[in-house]
Amino acid sequence: MKKRMAVRPLDIGKGRIEMPHGSGGRATAQLVEELFLKAFDNEWLRQLNDQASFHVQGGKMVVATDGHVVSPIFFPGGDIGCLSIHGTINDVAMSGARPLYLSASFILEEGFPLIELEKIARSMAESARLAGVAIITGDTKVVEKGKADGVFITTTGIGMVPEGVRISGDRARPGDRILVSGTMGDHGIAVLSKRENLTFETAILSDTAPLHELVAEMVACAPDIHCLRDPTRGGLATTLNEIAHQSGVGMKINERSIPVKGEVASACELLGIDPLYVANEGKLVAICGEKDADSLLSVMRDHPLARDAAVIGEVVEDEHCFVQMETAFGGMRVVDWLTGEPLPRIC
Repeated sequence: MKKRMAVRPLDIGKGRIEMPHGSGGRATAQLVEELFLKAFDNEWLRQLNDQASFHVQGGKMVVATDGHVVSPIFFPGGDIGCLSIHGTINDVAMSGARPLYLSASFILEEGFPLIELEKIARSMAESARLAGVAIITGDTKVVEKGKADGVFITTTGIGMVPEGVRISGDRARPGDRILVSGTMGDHGIAVLSKRENLTFETAILSDTAPLHELVAEMVACAPDIHCLRDPTRGGLATTLNEIAHQSGVGMKINERSIPVKGEVASACELLGIDPLYVANEGKLVAICGEKDADSLLSVMRDHPLARDAAVIGEVVEDEHCFVQMETAFGGMRVVDWLTGEPLPRIC
């Protein structure tokens, strides 16, 4: 047997991504074993196959995938690593499912510092561990310098839906109540403040967080929740318009009832941005029958991620599927779909 040639360990402190790290050869294997496997280590990933196999109990499964291209990659309250985990967990959870496993795919730019990649991997690993899910397979590609922006991450998650739970965007009905789990716009303004070097008297932090445990408590309280959605890109306004069109209904919300932190409202006013269109990464919108609204709100407010939960409006009949809002001044206005992209690269 030939003696295996010694390979120098990765210099995490000073090393950078090079094109061979994406070639599929020895450098790729070394990057996977010394950085990613070290961070994400578990029995499935340790097999180092091109796929992961696992056992699940019978029932309905869900799958969600999401790409993350946030700029900057490190921002107040989080980074692209924890964001990639939370974002996919939340997409799975919005069906009422319990997240089980994740995959992660990396597009790395030549020259990206290994120490920053390790920091991102550790953030992902810790977020997954705290959420009780495992990253069990993945992929790495490297592109030439100037062909990307440091690192892009795509994560895919699967989960199991409890028996009898049927949550979908097409189930909103006239008379239903509309709830949000907390303050709107925190994530988008946190990212924008870092990108534009804005400073405020009070630190604005991203709300990025996994919502599956909150959802599980909500489903236990009200199994017939009609719709759940996390208002990420496009914010609350776009999310409500999406559900209204899926369900063929209208919505009426009250501006005074929508929780927005004072510093976020001030920042939005300064920047000429409506907080209803600003991204969130740790909040959800719930639509339920009138009879379930009070008990559901109580359960939400008992959870640390939904202390500021509120009922903000109701579903109405409307063949035009308009979302209308009673303003703080007592007038009415249509809350339309997001036009353009006022905050690019938010998630």
